[in-house]
Amino acid sequence: MGRIEYLNDPTAPKANTLIPASNLLVVDEAGAILLQRRRDTGQWALPGGAQDIGETAAQCAVRECLEETGILAEVTGFLGVYTDPGHIVAYTDGEIRQQYENTYIGRPLSGQPTVNDEADGVRWLAPADLDTLDIHPSMRQQIGDYLSGRYPYLG
Repeated sequence: MGRIEYLNDPTAPKANTLIPASNLLVVDEAGAILLQRRRDTGQWALPGGAQDIGETAAQCAVRECLEETGILAEVTGFLGVYTDPGHIVAYTDGEIRQQYENTYIGRPLSGQPTVNDEADGVRWLAPADLDTLDIHPSMRQQIGDYLSGRYPYLG
């Protein structure tokens, strides 16, 4: 399923859903951050996705990380709640979501970066290398909040 992301774009379609999602910002012992390159947008992002019924937001973040990157991680902290009404994600099936993401901080436990149906690239990246990548502004904000120590973010 394809998607287009809009950020403070007056031409963005009107949202028709609000779905809780969780991201996991995983940092290894060297300070590198785990990112995936999304197949649907080609942009690098934190692993994350929609919460399933029967799981907590933190469990969702761990599950999505494993599914999208091959890395099993544990939650070690909370980065923030990101709910910008100006961040719209339009899917090809007609669903148009307003952003609602709980973003956790984690550390890896096991696994190796692995590509899959959702990600055609998975890498550990040093913070100094992030500026060279195509990263959506909403992800840059979350990573920037972590790197600057501005958390928990409750916006």
